[in-house]
Amino acid sequence: MQILHSRIIGEGQPLLILHGYFGMGDNWKTHANKFAEDGFEVHLIDQRNHGRSFHSDEFDYELMVEDLHNYIEHHNLEKVILLGHSMGGKTVMLFATEYEDLVEKLIVADISPRMYPPHHNEILAALNSVDFSVQNSRKLVDEKLAELIPEIGVRGFLTKSLYWKEKGMLAYRFNLKSLTENNNEVGVALPSFTIYEGETLFLRGANSGYITKEDDSLILAHFPKAEIKTITNAGHWLHAENPKDFYREVVEFLKR
Repeated sequence: MQILHSRIIGEGQPLLILHGYFGMGDNWKTHANKFAEDGFEVHLIDQRNHGRSFHSDEFDYELMVEDLHNYIEHHNLEKVILLGHSMGGKTVMLFATEYEDLVEKLIVADISPRMYPPHHNEILAALNSVDFSVQNSRKLVDEKLAELIPEIGVRGFLTKSLYWKEKGMLAYRFNLKSLTENNNEVGVALPSFTIYEGETLFLRGANSGYITKEDDSLILAHFPKAEIKTITNAGHWLHAENPKDFYREVVEFLKR
């Protein structure tokens, strides 16, 4: 059995953070340090095919839930708090409905239980257009990605997953082949009639369209105790775009 890679910071009640598509646990390092100061043992987890975790041809939410369950058992954790952003939010939603007894509280950042049509095609095309034998520096990779991805912030996020595989040869930490082949899995809806009865907080970015007012009733059908709050001056990457308000909302929820 392969166990997900993580970085563990602090001591206290376990708070497991799951990143979004193309991300990794390290994206959450700044928040993790603050949560640790507030008395939590923070687990920054790399999901399969991301960061330093194992690569697999298979990639869907049931498998990612199983990975998370194996991780929790491996580390002998109980009464965990789960925080998931985007794809990570879908993973923790499904996990909480399947393993309610293991979850103390649930926080979902800017994703709804509904189905999302595939919308990462340009990012995947850009990532696949890079030839690391030609684009052999971070600058050259960024220039190549810019042909299809004009947003500097998106490119900056993606290039965090670059590393030197060997001298003079960069590579992505994420498994681009599997993510490309399984791209449709990322938008899959939470199965019907799945319910988590525990305390739940949904946070949406005010400038993001990922959680709309129309999603509120669906969220409450799956998560009857859910609070849905909006982070102002933030889009989909709400934790990075307005970290102060995001952090405040999370800590207020956790401290209750």
